[in-house]
Amino acid sequence: MATSVTTAGGGPPQTPPAAHRPAPPSPGPSWRSRLYRLDLKASPYAYVAPFFACFAAFGLFPLIYTGWISLHRLSLGESGTGDWRGFDNYTRLWDSDQFWGALANTFTLGVISTVPQLMMALGLAHLLNYQLRARTFFRVAILAPYATSIAAASLVFVQLFGYDAGIVNEVLGWFGFGKVDWQAGKWPAQIAISAIVTWRWTGYNALIYLAAMQAVPGDLYEAAAIDGASRWRQFVSVTIPSIRPTILFTIVVSTIGATQLFGEPLLFGGGVGVSGGSAHQYQTLSLYLYELGWPNGQLGRAAAVAWVMLLLLLLIGAVQAAVARANRKKLGA
Repeated sequence: MATSVTTAGGGPPQTPPAAHRPAPPSPGPSWRSRLYRLDLKASPYAYVAPFFACFAAFGLFPLIYTGWISLHRLSLGESGTGDWRGFDNYTRLWDSDQFWGALANTFTLGVISTVPQLMMALGLAHLLNYQLRARTFFRVAILAPYATSIAAASLVFVQLFGYDAGIVNEVLGWFGFGKVDWQAGKWPAQIAISAIVTWRWTGYNALIYLAAMQAVPGDLYEAAAIDGASRWRQFVSVTIPSIRPTILFTIVVSTIGATQLFGEPLLFGGGVGVSGGSAHQYQTLSLYLYELGWPNGQLGRAAAVAWVMLLLLLLIGAVQAAVARANRKKLGA
């Protein structure tokens, strides 16, 4: 039974219309919905957090600490950060003939190992791109040198380029050439080291080129064949322009690898591998860094060399970005 409420004047009760009644307070979100929203927002950061934590611990911190050490004089085994020297370690590198020699050796080794390597890889990829018998076997076979350890490959090539019993000198003797001391001379040693690098990385780059070639539309080759283009003309006019970004990528990666060349010259030189030969004739920047930091114990100067190498790599990356941008503009035009 409904009860009535009279107003102060005794009139009938005033019931507010339904449209003007205050809405009951809505219940707040449940803990399940709040947990779900938190999961949506926080899960992506939680998934990538281990990578950034490892990068900060093993990548960013050593980089910053190496830059800090490069401004100090610190010896191997010495505690603390050493004595403040400012840019003295860098100025000493500028005045060091050994540093400029290592830089020149790094450049020449990079050129004579990268250029033949990429050209051979491009030719191998072009051959493997055709319908050959046992294509899978050949594709696996060219990758075998990449799977071989640096130590094993370097030791084999040391025997091949031996002075007395080396096969290379034996073959040169068949054509009337005298024996070459591959470890004593500058250019013979660099040619031998570049042969190791070329042998190890040609197959790897060939597979990268092959993957890019297989992505080229077959209609382009059919149109070129209808126009009477030979296989060589198709390779030059169709294949090369289509995989130009991949070629640029391999050039940059190979250049960076040549800048960091360490294992091959170290093992090739044997007892004098750290110094890059008796006269530093094939010492690279990586070997020079190692020699300063560990045998000589000059960590400050070694850290300065590391930062110079970093600046060189950044310069190479900037050049690559500029060339890639120009290539995109050209393709867009």
